[in-house]
Amino acid sequence: MASSLSETITTDASSENNNVTITGKIYTRLRLATKSDLSHIYQLFYQIHAYHNNTHLYKATESSLANLLFKENPLPLFYGPSVLLLEVSPTPFNEPKNTTNEGFKPVLTTFDLKFPVVEGQVEEFRSKYDDKSDVYIAGYAFFYANYSCFSDKPGFYFESLYFRESYRKLGMGSLLFGTVASIAANNGFVSVEGIVAVWNKKSYDFYVNMGVEIFDEFRYGKLHGENLQKYAHNKDKNDGGN
Repeated sequence: MASSLSETITTDASSENNNVTITGKIYTRLRLATKSDLSHIYQLFYQIHAYHNNTHLYKATESSLANLLFKENPLPLFYGPSVLLLEVSPTPFNEPKNTTNEGFKPVLTTFDLKFPVVEGQVEEFRSKYDDKSDVYIAGYAFFYANYSCFSDKPGFYFESLYFRESYRKLGMGSLLFGTVASIAANNGFVSVEGIVAVWNKKSYDFYVNMGVEIFDEFRYGKLHGENLQKYAHNKDKNDGGN
């Protein structure tokens, strides 16, 4: 990416809003989520449900997400549910150490902006990760290890990728998905797979351009809700009567 000759940061503060507008360059840090990010993860998961018009299906709470994502005795790194968070800032990040306490070295990148980016939820999405105060959560990738009889090694199931509206169309999706693919390739995982929405052409084309192979002969199936609960009476039998 071509370098920008200047960077301009303006802040528009009023009794109703405290927006940060970034032009020129935007600095990003991609890191593994920690328990201090729970409130942001909860909000981001809600927003992706809103994007797909199915908030009525969103059953998670911050407490249930804590139990899912940050167990006291977690699985090995990247085998359990993992969230990468993309943070943005109008000022540069400090170079991270070789590794963090989470076992993943944050990825720092700079993007040249073709148009101003407005952070309109400064307090709601201000990062709590460290003492740098001008950092905001822009998006996430959610993935975990999965298994198949086709291979003797695990792959990644790529559950979702999402950006808040202000941070779309900036090229950051390639950074997020590419980092997940890099983690897989460098740690012995054999694939990255997930659902690709055929109705969303931009999303569909994005994954194809990233190298994802689409298998048209398969359809996604899901047993859930009432249909799943029909099998609940078999619990004692499947538990051996215990």
